[in-house]
Formats: sequence, C-alpha cells, structure tokens
Amino acid sequence: MSKNLTKRSEDYSKWYNELVVKADLAENSGVRGCMVIKPYGYAIWEKMQAELDRMFKETGHQNAYFPLFIPKSYFSKEASHVDGFAKECAVVTHYRLKNAEDGSGIVVDEDAKLEEELIVRPTSETIIWDTYRKWVQSYRDLPILVNQWANVVRWEMRTRLFLRTAEFLWQEGHTAHATKKEALAEAELMQNVYADFAENFMAMPVIKGTKTESERFAGALETYAIEALMQDGKALQAGTSHFLGQNFAKAFDVKFTSKEGKLEYVWATSWGVSTRLMGALVMTHSDDQGLVLPPNLAPIQVVIVPIYRGEEQLEIIAEKAKEIMDDLKAKGISVKFDDRDTYKPGWKFAEYELKGVPLRIAMGPRDIENGTVELARRDTLTKEVVKQEGLSDSIDNLLEEIQKSLFVKAKAYRETHITKVDNFEEFKEVLENKGGFISAHWDGTSETEQRIKELTKATIRCIPNDAEIEEGKCVFTGKPSHKRVLFAKAY
Repeated sequence: MSKNLTKRSEDYSKWYNELVVKADLAENSGVRGCMVIKPYGYAIWEKMQAELDRMFKETGHQNAYFPLFIPKSYFSKEASHVDGFAKECAVVTHYRLKNAEDGSGIVVDEDAKLEEELIVRPTSETIIWDTYRKWVQSYRDLPILVNQWANVVRWEMRTRLFLRTAEFLWQEGHTAHATKKEALAEAELMQNVYADFAENFMAMPVIKGTKTESERFAGALETYAIEALMQDGKALQAGTSHFLGQNFAKAFDVKFTSKEGKLEYVWATSWGVSTRLMGALVMTHSDDQGLVLPPNLAPIQVVIVPIYRGEEQLEIIAEKAKEIMDDLKAKGISVKFDDRDTYKPGWKFAEYELKGVPLRIAMGPRDIENGTVELARRDTLTKEVVKQEGLSDSIDNLLEEIQKSLFVKAKAYRETHITKVDNFEEFKEVLENKGGFISAHWDGTSETEQRIKELTKATIRCIPNDAEIEEGKCVFTGKPSHKRVLFAKAY
C-alpha cells in the first residue's frame, strides 16, 4: 500500500496521481479525459456537498436545475462569455444513429442533423438568464437566489484526476438583484462562505482576493477568489464568485419595473466550486503514507480493528466494540467496525492509514481485560493506550484537536511560503527554489502580467482583499505601484 507510494520529495505529481487511485478516490474512465469517482471519493464529495448546501440555504439560497444543453445562439449573445469558453465546448450536432449500409457498425444519421447545434454546458449563465427573463417583471420578483448542483463539460486536452477533467461535478449559484450594491454584496458574501467552508471543514487556509482583468471569469466585471497553497508550493484556485454587472441581463433582455416605476436591467452574480476541491484536500494535508483527512470531511472518522484468534474472542471484542460504537454514534461520530476475516490486522492498519481515517482503535482480548484500547492518530502517526471509560468524550475532543491541528499546520506552511520580493531576479530565484506565493508590486497592466507569465509561468493569483496601500515599483517594469499582489505557479 503506502510502501508502494512514490514519495512527495521524489515526484509530487506522480505521488498525487498514485494516491488518488490507491486510496480509492477515483480512476480514469474509458472516456478520454473523464473520471470515475469511486464510492470512497464520492462519500467525501457528498460531505462537502452537504455542508456547502447547508451554508447556501442558511444564506437564503434555493436549489433548482437547468438543462444540460444550451442552444448555440445563446452563447453568441454575450461576446466576452463566448470568447472565454469557445475553445472548450462540446457540441451536439445530430440526434440519431443508424446501422451503416455496408454493415461496418453504427454511424451518425446524416438526416438527423439538428436545426441548431446544442452546447453541452460549460457553465449555465446563458440558459439561466434566458429563463430569468420569464421570471422577472417587477422589483417584487427580486432577488432571485438560486443554486444548481450539476455536471459541466469543458473540453480539456491535458487532464488530471479531480484537478482538470473534461467533465466534472460542481455547484453554480446564479443570482439576480435590483441594485448594483446588492449584487456586489452577494458576490462578496459567497466568497466569505467559500472561505469559511475551506478553513473550517477542509482545514485549508485560503487568501481572499480579487482577480486581475485578464484572470476574471469570462463576462464578469469582478471576480472574487479564494486561493490556497499546496505542499509543492503551487497555488490552487479553490472557489470563485463573480459580479456580472448587467452584462447578461442586457444580453437576454432581463428588465424589471423599479419601485419608482422605471424599467431597469437586473444586476447579476454567479459563483461556484467543483470537485477540484477534492484535489485540494488531498494535496493540502496528505503525506508519504497516504491520505490525511480532516475529521469534518472524513467518511469514516473512527475505525475499530479487532485483534483476535477464533470466533469466541471476536464475539467478546465485538460486544465491547458495539458499546463504543453506540456511544460514538450518539455524538454524531461516524465509526466502522472492521471484522473482515479475509485480511490480517496489519493489512487493515495500512489500508486505513492510506485512506486517511483520522482515528484507529485496535482492541484485543488483553484490552478487554484491562478496560483499554490502543488509539492511533492518522495526522501524527502516534499511538497511545487509553481507558475505555469516557472513550467517546476523549475521541470527540481528539477529533476536534486533529481538525484544528491540520489547519494550523497548513497555515504555518503557507505563512512561511509567502515571500516579499522587490526585483525580478529575486522573483525568479524564489519562484524556482522556494515556490509558494510571491508578494510583489505590479504596474497594473495586462502587458506586464502576460510578460511575467511567459517568462516564468507564474500568474497573479489575486489582489488580496486586505492588501494595504504601499508605494513601490513594479517588480518587472519599475513603474509606480500602490499595492502588492500575489504571484505563484498554479494548478
């Protein structure tokens, strides 16, 4: 198991790819660029979904569902939007197959050509705003606060499990507002919701900021992002929230009568996170032994492994295990008793270590006699013998401690990998030898941003929300700059 896992220091990319497969999270499918999310991986995604869904609903949002197919003409209505997605679209041109006349197999029926091609959604702004036109007439119809859990297709040529696949799962929020102020507040609210989720459930520290014009979502006037740092020093965009202005309302003629009786265009936002968060979770915490999962998202928080000889010993251990499990379940802790007789305890220990289960309990006949268990932590790989009495309280506290500890460790790594630089030579040296975020002045032009990207492959990840006014000179051109931005190589 973990013995066959490539070490991070040897080849981080290979380590990641192997771990996702070996830990039973996902695998490549028979469809090029698409993945199969396996039950254990999907269980983690379900926990992410459940928490995010709860947070969305607590902030007044409702779920809906919109079509997978979008008429091609819809995309042409918002110019920057189609420019942003044109190269990634999968297009449906026919609606029927037939047997080839020469018996060679199935072919597309040329007589079944669609009058208008359909795009398999890369994102849903266009179909949703065409729908909102029917929903909105008056200020009384606003705001519309809708979220959709769905799959999308973006035709990627270079794919990687969870991080970049042709089809992926996500949620996309699409809201409509009467005023610019309300729409901006919504976009910022959702950035904060994403940051809250990342830090308190994924135990992944993030930096909140805005994207530069060239890095914004296609069709957005402002993109708010949360940026995380992976263990190899590369950044990962973990979630985005977009202020769309009135672009889509004007493109799809979505107007409303205001309280003053004037006809006005609606203001819009959209926001989303995807199964890319699964990749972020793996790379933020995991080690050379396998996955390390924060308890708040672990499908199995505690596993009990019996150590026994013969059915009689197993029955005694199972009886005590049931008591422990009942106590843990009463506290809302997910627990599994692994009494499979097809594998030895040592093999099971290695399996749960690889799968990142936060706590492991080992129990044998002597533990039953002594009223103890052996408790092993996945995050520190430490073990201790503890009393069975009060065990559920101890475990409850320990899971909370592990959750906090993982966040503190990840944040400490990030803090030591934010480096201020003031010249381009230092910029390149830090990028090559240390990695992480580089805090540097930028002259605010897309030309400079593009040139730095061409020379170093580093991009501006965000302009931090808390960036202070600081007079300086652009790290590349030497032109005046008023604040620092964060550069990094990224996934």
